[in-house]
Amino acid sequence: MYKRMIVRLFLSSALIVIINACAKVSSPSGGQRDRIPPVVVKSIPLNGVRNFRDNKLEILFNEYVVLDNMNEKFMVSPPMKKKPRVFIKGKAIEVEFDDKLKDSTTYTFYFQDGIKDLNEGNVLQNYQFVLSTGPVIDSLSVTGNIYNSDNLEVPEKTEVILYRELADSAVVKHLPEYISRVDQNGYFRIDNVRPGTYRLYGLKDGDNSKNYNLPDEEFAFMDSTVVITPEKNFIPPPQITKDTITVKKGEVKPPKTIKKGINKNSAATKDSTNLKKGTLKTVEPIALTGEYRLYQFAAQKKAHYLTSSHRDHKYQMIYILSLPPDTMKFEFSIPGAENKAYFTETSRNRDTLTVWLADSSLYSQSQINTIIKYPFTDTLGITGYKQDTILMRFLTPRAPRVAKIKRTAFKFESTIQSGFLKPGQAIVFNSKTPFRQPDTSRIKLYELAQTTRQKVPFYLVKDSTNSCKYFLKTKLVEGKKYLFIADSASFSNIYNEHSDSLGVKFSIKDPESYCKLTLDIKNYEGDRIIQLLDKTEKLIAQTYTNKDGETVFPLLDPGFYRVRVIYDLNGDRKWTTGDFKTHRQPEPVSYYPGPDSKYSSEIELKTGWNLDQSWDISVKHFKDPKLLTKKKGK
Repeated sequence: MYKRMIVRLFLSSALIVIINACAKVSSPSGGQRDRIPPVVVKSIPLNGVRNFRDNKLEILFNEYVVLDNMNEKFMVSPPMKKKPRVFIKGKAIEVEFDDKLKDSTTYTFYFQDGIKDLNEGNVLQNYQFVLSTGPVIDSLSVTGNIYNSDNLEVPEKTEVILYRELADSAVVKHLPEYISRVDQNGYFRIDNVRPGTYRLYGLKDGDNSKNYNLPDEEFAFMDSTVVITPEKNFIPPPQITKDTITVKKGEVKPPKTIKKGINKNSAATKDSTNLKKGTLKTVEPIALTGEYRLYQFAAQKKAHYLTSSHRDHKYQMIYILSLPPDTMKFEFSIPGAENKAYFTETSRNRDTLTVWLADSSLYSQSQINTIIKYPFTDTLGITGYKQDTILMRFLTPRAPRVAKIKRTAFKFESTIQSGFLKPGQAIVFNSKTPFRQPDTSRIKLYELAQTTRQKVPFYLVKDSTNSCKYFLKTKLVEGKKYLFIADSASFSNIYNEHSDSLGVKFSIKDPESYCKLTLDIKNYEGDRIIQLLDKTEKLIAQTYTNKDGETVFPLLDPGFYRVRVIYDLNGDRKWTTGDFKTHRQPEPVSYYPGPDSKYSSEIELKTGWNLDQSWDISVKHFKDPKLLTKKKGK
């Protein structure tokens, strides 16, 4: 009897295990990962519908989809005063709008890369829906490229807008007739445009108004009107051809040739639906060249106002103006505080005021009322003085619990810490807080010989505008070695923090160990600024000249460099931005193109090299695509 119960219990347990195993849901193993983006299977109305009278679109896909950042990516051309609502309903996307559509007008709904499938996140690239409220779908297009005017990079989040109204005031006051967005390579294409004469602009829209109505918005404009005719349209616009499937990047080589403005082998014109299941084949995205070129700029500020004020440290407060005050004053005071409790410093161009709080009873306060008086331009364009009371706050971080409070050492940096100085390079000391007068009796400078060292005379000079900087003045000889010694407390700041002892050996390198670049510049008449840049385009050195000839950059460290020319049209020896009100374009720039097509336009210099290169600067607005910074996620 007992054995029979054991057998029954074993069989019952086995049956439960089998049932659970059969009921378990699991993903099938093996097989290729789904890389195919969602496919449109139906839309109400049809894409390309004419005589449209409804206020809703429905686009059905073959799988569930999600919307990615539609507030930024979804656009309608021509723009509507009230942006349509876009939402998911099952496997469909619905678009609803309240604006009354214009008669006999073609509308394009741009989704860009904002539609993805639910499971794998495969993106449906550049999907567009087109409809017309009249009997005709406008089918002409405008193509072009847009770049930042100062460095010829591709601007981020820039829109291209087209106006039928030709007056300058239209781009400030009214919505455009057509709108599109620049891609990651700077290319744009506005489709479904009717024939006519237009004004073409680029805009980084700061307030989503689709207008150039803020002085700090980045902007670009064409000097002349744009005439759109059927003769300029190369192929039918891509949104009224078959829906296509985007393919895996890199599986098909890009075409070797591109017609101006149009890539006839692009995914927009090729039917890629006859593919084997699970395979992906399309062309790799490439940079296209359109008919028009725009150069975007931020206009020079003309109004005086306070741009910012902050107190990042308990002992420091900073106030920044939009423009230097010229002949006007920039004044500061703290009600009730003694004059010796703080002091102020202004930047070289006088647009930044730094306040150093020297009294501990003052800088220990978490809140300080300050009064500033500065130039201010009102809405009528009249500049006068404005006085503001600004509360400056700083919350001291809670100190960690430690058994013993360590003394805070005064730290600073110097140009000799690398161990080498270039011939003629100054010895500079920089700190984050104001120096007290250094104790030179504790500081020594020696010239080192084989077995001896000899004192070298020197003196220290404080920077005239920056209390956090000192210069050591002395006479140093190329090829010699030196020793700098600073005993503890030889340097200190106004907060009674003292330096630790310091000893640094350094030498003045022989000029022959550096590199030299000589550029023979030709084929341009007029003023120009030649700038030497590093790989990040940080300015290393620059020269100014008004004629062709040699420009020399000596004493360069080995590395990679770029060279840029600024065509100084107004002769003020600096790059000048554009001004739409006066129809002044920003001053052109160009980059060194390399000796020929086989070489990079980035110049490599090695130790001891003296490199001579010829540069024809007759071509403006040139930058090797290899130097462009690719911006993703736009």
